[in-house]
Amino acid sequence: MFRRGPAGWVEVICGPMFSGKSEELIRRVTRSRIARIPVQVFKPALDNRYAEVAVVSHSSLSAPATSVESAAALRNSVVDRTEVVGIDEAQFFDDELVDVVDGLAESGVQVVIAGLDLDFLRRPFGPVPTLCDRAEYVTKMLAVCHRCGGPALYTQRIVRSDDLVVLGAEDAYESRCRGCYHPAEPEQRTFNLQT
Repeated sequence: MFRRGPAGWVEVICGPMFSGKSEELIRRVTRSRIARIPVQVFKPALDNRYAEVAVVSHSSLSAPATSVESAAALRNSVVDRTEVVGIDEAQFFDDELVDVVDGLAESGVQVVIAGLDLDFLRRPFGPVPTLCDRAEYVTKMLAVCHRCGGPALYTQRIVRSDDLVVLGAEDAYESRCRGCYHPAEPEQRTFNLQT
């Protein structure tokens, strides 16, 4: 593949929900598009919260994107002339994403990835932590704690579910700081069922 630069590289934008990860990804790929650099943006087909064919931030910024079912499908969808690949919600991809991203970077592609590095229980989430380990550039974003206004680095689930993935936004999650994060909080809530 021919590329403008001598080598590709990997950038990861990670952090909790509501920290501006998708917004930063959109900003970076938009700069490349303005410079007339061939760009492709991908998102997991699982994430259809805001749009099927766009990456959309919580603040309603958007960029056209292709929904794919897997990392292999993403790799097969990259066209030869593409110089920048953006990947949103990387935590929802399978672990093969790490090898796909490495292959793209080694072939001269600049890969910009956004995703949660921790799940709602503060455990490493999907391939994102490994991608951070292999990336040339890592940007750790912080949100504003929904409770106290402090720097939030965790995602607090506020609905009851044992599933690892519960798609949602403000209705299902809040960003929380270290002091306000409580993993068992939904089970501790009491609900008033008076009629």
